[in-house]
Amino acid sequence: MAQLDIKIGGRTFEVACADGEEHFLQTAAGMLDEEAEHLSSQIGRMPESRMLLMAGLMLADKTAGLDDKVKEANGRIAQLQARIDTLESQPSETREVRVVPPSVTETLSELAACAEAIADEVERKAG
Repeated sequence: MAQLDIKIGGRTFEVACADGEEHFLQTAAGMLDEEAEHLSSQIGRMPESRMLLMAGLMLADKTAGLDDKVKEANGRIAQLQARIDTLESQPSETREVRVVPPSVTETLSELAACAEAIADEVERKAG
């Protein structure tokens, strides 16, 4: 068990946590200290228990707001995933675009020229 001194609202507290959890405890204490400092700057000095209660309530309020946003985001994610699943389950429309290679185009041009020459020759002999 690790022992840490944390500072909240200008007061130091000794707390214990599981080994390896020190960083999380320090982060949480930092968040609580920020709220306590905000309270102290607005209200002034107050009893320790009241300061901790108010700071905790402020953090709980922020957490509740974030929970609502997460639920809303998860609902939107579910809607989008359902849309993706629907689109993926539909047969895709494919349109084949044929590309004529240049060599075929050139050959067709040559054949057209030959056909025109033959047509001209036929007309000349017929006329």
